Amino acid sequence: MVTIIAAIAHNNALGKDNDLIWHLPADLKRFKNVTTGNHILMGRNTFESIGRPLPNRTTIIITRNDSYFKEGCLIANSIENAIDLVENDADIFLIGGAQIYKEAIEKNLAQRLDITLVHHGFEADVFFPEIDLTIWKEVTREDFKADEKNSYDYSFVSYHKI
Repeated sequence: MVTIIAAIAHNNALGKDNDLIWHLPADLKRFKNVTTGNHILMGRNTFESIGRPLPNRTTIIITRNDSYFKEGCLIANSIENAIDLVENDADIFLIGGAQIYKEAIEKNLAQRLDITLVHHGFEADVFFPEIDLTIWKEVTREDFKADEKNSYDYSFVSYHKI
């Protein structure tokens, strides 16, 4: 099962200057819990913003650069090629960036969306595609208020393809 996992603002903002705009420890903890032990697929820019393979996950970097290499990572030249590299893993996570999300949705490659919705608008230079509710059905939602560790109200929302 291919899941797109993303944290987006209510204006669909994802990031600015190849970085996250906000810091929500609850989202980072959830991301770690959900993706640990699985394959995570990402574009080269997203990998470069993280800077290293994430522990206890198999990292696959998607790039058109045939000579690109990062120690401890697998390299693919398309999302489809990246998915083909995954063996014996029931859960595959596409973790970004915007171009990868857009392409995966347009090509109908994902069966689930796992979204952290940050209830705030941000200035951004990359955005998540609109979630088309004629294609995606919300199946779970957990709402949280800002607290001493998390500066914004947020929700964990899961969608399944209809």
